Amino acid sequence: MRVLGLLRDGELALTHARILRPFHHRLIHTLSPPTSLRMASDREWTALRVRDTFLDFFKQNGHTFVSSSPVVPLSDPTLLFTNAGMNQFKSIFLGTVDPQSDFAKLKRATNSQKVLHLGVYAPEESTIFTQDLDDVGKDSYHHTFFEMLGNWSFGDYFKKEAISYSWTLLTKVYGLEPQRLYVTYFEGSEAGGLEPDLEAKELWKSVGVPESHILPGNMKDNFWEWATKDDPDVLEIWNNVFIQYNREPDLSLRPLPNKHVDTGMGFERLVSILQDKSSNYDTDVFTPIFQAIQQATGAREYRGQFGAEDPDGIDTAYRVVADHVRTLMFAISDGVIPNNEGRGYVIRRVLRRGARFARKYFQVDIGSFFSKLVPTVVDQLGGMFPELKRKQQDVMEILDEEELSFAKTLDRGERQFEQYAQQAKLKGSDRLHGADVWRLYDTFGFPVDLTRLMAEERGLRINDAEFEEARLKAKEASKGQKKSAANAVKLDVHDLGKLEKMNDVQKTDDSAKFARGNITAYVKAIYHGKAFYTSTDNVPDGEQLGVILDRTNFYAEQGGQENDTGRIVIDGQAELEVGDVQAYAGYVLHTGFMKYGSFSVGDAVISEYDELRRWPIRNNHTGTHILNFALREVLGNGVEQKGSLVAAEKLRFDFSHKTAVSDAELEKIEAKSTGYIRQNCGVYSKELPLATAQQISGVRAVFGETYPDPVRVVSVGVELDEILQNVKDPRWTEVSIEFCGGTHVQKTGDIKDLIILEESGIAKGIRRIIAVTGEDAHAVQMVAKEFGERLDRLDAMPLGPEKEREVKQVQVDLNQLAISAVQKAKFRDRFTKINKQVVDGQKAQQKLESKKAVDAITSYFQSPENQDKPWLVTRLPITANAKAVSESLNHVKSKLQNKAVYLLAADSEQGRVAHGCYVSKELGDQGASANDWAAVVSGAVGGKAGGKGATALGNGVNADKVDEAISLASDYLSKFKF
Repeated sequence: MRVLGLLRDGELALTHARILRPFHHRLIHTLSPPTSLRMASDREWTALRVRDTFLDFFKQNGHTFVSSSPVVPLSDPTLLFTNAGMNQFKSIFLGTVDPQSDFAKLKRATNSQKVLHLGVYAPEESTIFTQDLDDVGKDSYHHTFFEMLGNWSFGDYFKKEAISYSWTLLTKVYGLEPQRLYVTYFEGSEAGGLEPDLEAKELWKSVGVPESHILPGNMKDNFWEWATKDDPDVLEIWNNVFIQYNREPDLSLRPLPNKHVDTGMGFERLVSILQDKSSNYDTDVFTPIFQAIQQATGAREYRGQFGAEDPDGIDTAYRVVADHVRTLMFAISDGVIPNNEGRGYVIRRVLRRGARFARKYFQVDIGSFFSKLVPTVVDQLGGMFPELKRKQQDVMEILDEEELSFAKTLDRGERQFEQYAQQAKLKGSDRLHGADVWRLYDTFGFPVDLTRLMAEERGLRINDAEFEEARLKAKEASKGQKKSAANAVKLDVHDLGKLEKMNDVQKTDDSAKFARGNITAYVKAIYHGKAFYTSTDNVPDGEQLGVILDRTNFYAEQGGQENDTGRIVIDGQAELEVGDVQAYAGYVLHTGFMKYGSFSVGDAVISEYDELRRWPIRNNHTGTHILNFALREVLGNGVEQKGSLVAAEKLRFDFSHKTAVSDAELEKIEAKSTGYIRQNCGVYSKELPLATAQQISGVRAVFGETYPDPVRVVSVGVELDEILQNVKDPRWTEVSIEFCGGTHVQKTGDIKDLIILEESGIAKGIRRIIAVTGEDAHAVQMVAKEFGERLDRLDAMPLGPEKEREVKQVQVDLNQLAISAVQKAKFRDRFTKINKQVVDGQKAQQKLESKKAVDAITSYFQSPENQDKPWLVTRLPITANAKAVSESLNHVKSKLQNKAVYLLAADSEQGRVAHGCYVSKELGDQGASANDWAAVVSGAVGGKAGGKGATALGNGVNADKVDEAISLASDYLSKFKF
């Protein structure tokens, strides 16, 4: 049975391998016989009411509602996704909570935590092990996303109250029949040194649970278990985890100073019980999504069938899609962008698995399928999780982009899979060759678990060992190619002369670069080593080559925009991984490495650029136009473009301006750009006669640039047909209109935001701005938000060594922060004020400690019993303050020259000792040395010491040796006469 607890993969591992050991006490509900439940109210138990009732019950019992943490635990790299409600409270359990945070004051909490069960990350192997993904859709209860209802006590109440709350809520509030509820307690383990939890057993009896319904659980059942299969007639609904022991290095159990309660109840399971359904999918958690799926696809209604009873697979597809859209929405709204690494790759796998189910079983075109379901999920869950509402449009756009990218290869990949499956059958094998599985992933973007699913549908398996071998081989080959890619293949004037003489090779038609999607083209020339060949077979293995096609959809580097990357393929036969694209006098050369197979001149190929890379490039290019417009609006028409770079990760814009752009001006530029983006204007382009285009009012072009005739013109917000009606209309000066041959978004809203990261001077009268757009802009805004909260906590910290250390670290981190330059300037101003408070506090503390030290010395020698004593060895009543020690010695030197002193000041928490001495003239005349005296003390407290003349200073590291040092310093004086 599924057990919720504290431990997973060392999640709460402490120093010296100490582990918090919880006891689990599970509430189990029988599902058979299928009698209807008697409820406490005639009102229907909707999913919304079930959740609200849980939270209200605990809020009425003194618990603080804590919003769900994100499903992405950014502060915990060991955890792929949030997989339990307690994740965000880990610092409280471990005792590492920030004392200035709200959590430090938290005694009781309740919430509904967003949980993803998608994978466990092994960072040492860079491997992701999937959990529930493959099972979703096949049964009634597996989900990749679910809600975990929970209540916690942090050193407040313990077993008695937790058990009472659980039983009262289930039987009195929810009205579950007590006779159908069973509970477990820990039966103990002699091998583990654990006694039975008889206290919990008695407490269950005290609330009314019959002894026959209180079941013992062994180590396997009542200590952490990752997952085991549920009994179909018994459903575990709630775990009460009592955290009371610490496992010591010698494996003994030691009671914790603070005992905690951590409970977790599956929301979807609870709803199924209260609605008297045998499947989570039959509840109103999922039925509205099923209705949205049916409306979007025209499929038959959901019937709730499984396995052989679902021969057309449509009910399974309903469950898969409904589960996956929830997972995708929560992951993306919490910041996971589908990609090929880590969390992003897991989410991409979920989307592609769901898209394939939708296409195969619902027979819909993918490209905008999941986004049609988003509003329904937002209506259901947006009240509880408002981030879904805030990010709704972004989530829909990302889903569409990902679907479109996968749609470009899905048909081809499925055809290729069928070929591989047929080949396996012909060979009499029940396994797909691992190299074929790798090719489906590498060429067509098929995650391995998707290929595995398709193979199962054909009665086939995957040879995992062969797949891993192919993956590692490709990885090693890629390393070698990257090293050799520095010497890029280029065409020179002699090569161009040869091309001109080839009758079958014309200038490349690259008009398709402004459209979206793959195209079919023909290989016209193959280039390597200053020669042209008829086949790539003539090129040595592993060496870079170039291919010229009759037409291309790849964007060749020009106008400051980086080139596309991607692939040129003959499905199942050959693939060129394209890493660079350059245009030479009208010929577009695609350069890269053959991954497998070979091309020959005349071959028909599929030209496929990387849409997911071009997507942010489009954002950044249109963002550059908007930035250019905003600069002129704020700084004046004297601003002229002097250069630019449009890359996937950023944009760079160089412009003429005599002075640095002030923070106030940058803020206006950012606001003007954001305003333009928020209008969600259309972006239009058209080729116009150069003479006509040059007459457009306010048109922007790079001075000294040579433009073709006709020239491509891009306008943001006004259609070019309207502009052509009167090219000299002064209204066009209020619109971004530029000569440009780059790729752009369709609407400015696609850009989302434009954030200026940096403004600097690169030459006399030339300034440079670096900015980001789209998801990168959102990411830096999130970083800024988190840093702002960090400054809030720093500001609230009391003055002291901890705050001083944090100030130093914050200053380092602030300097390295890649966020809005405007926001960074504000942070610097705020940090300066906080730092001044700290410095002023340090000065005041320094002054106070110096006074306390001098007063202690003066008081000692002014007392009647000590005023004639020639020396003093003492520990000062201050922290390890080197300056105070030094000032005290100066006081002795100037006011008490006839006294010899050794002063020590220690700080046990920091393990530091400040010490120093003054040797009086009388003592010095007898041969005493300040350096020798200090060396004696350093021998005990460690560190270094030294000085000139009659004084010496030192810093030690053994604060626990101060008493020993005082004794040694006194002994040093015993050989001298006073």
